[in-house]
Amino acid sequence: MTGGSSGIGAATARRLLREGYRVTVTGRDRDRLARFAVALDEPAELLTVVADAAEYDAVVAAVDTTVGAFGRLDVAIANAGFGTHDTVADGNPAGWRDMVLTNVLGPALLIRATVAHPPRASRGRIILVGSVAGVVHTPGNIYGATKWAVTGLAENTRRMVTADGVGLTLIAPGVVHTDFWQPASGVPGRPSLTADQIAEAIAWTVSQPAGVDVNTVTLRPVGQAVRTAPASLAVR
Repeated sequence: MTGGSSGIGAATARRLLREGYRVTVTGRDRDRLARFAVALDEPAELLTVVADAAEYDAVVAAVDTTVGAFGRLDVAIANAGFGTHDTVADGNPAGWRDMVLTNVLGPALLIRATVAHPPRASRGRIILVGSVAGVVHTPGNIYGATKWAVTGLAENTRRMVTADGVGLTLIAPGVVHTDFWQPASGVPGRPSLTADQIAEAIAWTVSQPAGVDVNTVTLRPVGQAVRTAPASLAVR
């Protein structure tokens, strides 16, 4: 799983470990990965790999390391992503390149790196963490555009791998209470989900029996306004 040392990724790793899965998490920050492993008492079932989700060689190495350590790869989860919380009208383009590379290229690279391995061979699953911003337009929002790309990538990939018995699921959360939303943390009364709630949805998807393809899971906190978000804010 890319982007697994904090937020939704960390919550998902913890949840899957509790369910008995062996889990690899990647991230760019070696120290953060180490702290995450220590916080969990460094279980043998957890493998941490320093890797940039937008660097193909690093992603391939992470996949190869996982297969070498665990002998197989049943589920690939593209979770790494971030938002600049600005718009094409008033934003700072300096941050857009890295956001596009991480949010759009990153999932595509993970898919490319796994097609020669399980989950194709094991008839497993590929999970892409998208966003409500990838199904609902937000005025001028660049982050939303990257998540629309993930929505399209999910369906295009599904049509490519379904003949091999591989499931493809798009997880599309609304506002989630993580570091991602710190710029909006002062907005009173804003409903939000927790990272653990998203992790629960991902774990449920992973647990589905062979032959069941969960296409899209959209999760919004009760009361989230989906068409009136401020233009300067992303919706996870």
